[in-house]
Amino acid sequence: MQARQSALPVYATETVAPTRDMKKIGSAGFLGTLIEYYDLHIFTAAAALVFSHVFFPGLDKVMAAMASFATVGVVFVARPLGSIIFGHFGDRLGRKKTLVVTLLMMGLSTVAVGLLPTSDQIGIAAPLLLILLRVIQGLAAGGEYAGASLLIAENAPNHKRGAWSCLPNLGGALSHSLAGVTMLAVTFSMSQEAFRDWGWRVPFLFSSFLLAVGLYVRMRMDETPVFKEQIQQHGALKMPLFEALKNQPRNLLVGATMVMPAFTLLYLTATYITHYGVNELKLGYTQVLGVTILSGIIFFFTILLSSRLSDRIGRKPVFMISNALATVWVLALFPILYAGSLMNFFASVIISMVITGLTFGPIGAFMSELFQTRYRYTAVGLCYNLAGIVGGALPPLLAGPIMAKYGTMPFGATLAFIFFLCFCCCFAAKETNKQAL
Repeated sequence: MQARQSALPVYATETVAPTRDMKKIGSAGFLGTLIEYYDLHIFTAAAALVFSHVFFPGLDKVMAAMASFATVGVVFVARPLGSIIFGHFGDRLGRKKTLVVTLLMMGLSTVAVGLLPTSDQIGIAAPLLLILLRVIQGLAAGGEYAGASLLIAENAPNHKRGAWSCLPNLGGALSHSLAGVTMLAVTFSMSQEAFRDWGWRVPFLFSSFLLAVGLYVRMRMDETPVFKEQIQQHGALKMPLFEALKNQPRNLLVGATMVMPAFTLLYLTATYITHYGVNELKLGYTQVLGVTILSGIIFFFTILLSSRLSDRIGRKPVFMISNALATVWVLALFPILYAGSLMNFFASVIISMVITGLTFGPIGAFMSELFQTRYRYTAVGLCYNLAGIVGGALPPLLAGPIMAKYGTMPFGATLAFIFFLCFCCCFAAKETNKQAL
């Protein structure tokens, strides 16, 4: 083991599950994340399509859109807290028990959104309850990704950890298309007025079926051998968060910064660009959702490609390529979108998702390799969600009012400058490929 890797724990013999077991473990991580992120995506889609009309009817068009996007952004405020809470228990009690709790919280809160009265029925209590349910979703999401990634990464062989660890993100990518398919099926079966009135609730209620499937899958999981070995040899830490901040603060900062542009492009696409297509370009729900479904499929295969590429050439070069492309693309994104056609909308969504997929392929393996086992759940969750709150929450919320006042180029140039700084941070990162956990 090289000297630069000495700060990370290395065992004399690596514990690796057989290939048959890896398929079972990978399926559990994939399906669980698919279900949880379906819940997040249908909320995001509904916020872009109808929430401004259902929960904020008294506001003007711009303010209603901002309020609707703010409900999406709430999840990023709650996610870091969720990562700390569930990371604490994940590092002390185990990955499996924690993932069961996060799934229950996500599923029940999603079904509750589908049953929520509108502002016309209960007034201001409606958006307040919507925000509360989104906070619960955010807490659950904060603990979800780290646990699902570690479930696989801590079982995977070193030389194929990128390929195996991308499965939770593949579930997230497929959930993007599944949410679009569900929304599209509902819009096809009724008028646009009926969809705004009550049809948007159907995908949320459908989540109750997915919740049952997810619980069945997760209850059959086993704890990871790496975590078991850590507990047997050293016991559990009392405060994993403090240990992570004390021992590896640089890795937390660099890791979060390197993946931030991907979150920005992902959530700009899911919220602002989708809303712009429906409300400004006047594209139909079916056109917008059709592009959403296709983008999820492309996202899926880009993640698959980049994860395997990271096993061959390393995690660091893949992140550098993604961030360099994001820096250039964000300068062209808004002028292309604002040119105002279905093809321009299509290009804006698809290219953004390809660049995002390049980052999300190796991210699970990379973050697992960055941190020590005794506080890995906490550290991975915190790193991932810090990138989400800065990169995913703020830009979609600010895009509309800033571009309405100053135009597209200043906003795009600001994002490009930030993305360039993230690209530069890649040079400060250490290569982690093939490193033992």
